[in-house]
Amino acid sequence: MAKTNFQYEKRQKELEKKKKKEEKLKRKAEKGSSTEVEAEDAAESELPATGEPASDEPKQP
Repeated sequence: MAKTNFQYEKRQKELEKKKKKEEKLKRKAEKGSSTEVEAEDAAESELPATGEPASDEPKQP
């Protein structure tokens, strides 16, 4: 029976972890740049269009 090459398996796991980490950092960088634009849009959309204050509760008769 052949011996298992643990060094090869370990190296493959390390490469996979490194790849995932790089992808995560890339997504964070993209999210950070798009968050600034979204924050500006959200601030503009929070103002009510009719001049009435926004309310979470429904009006009671």
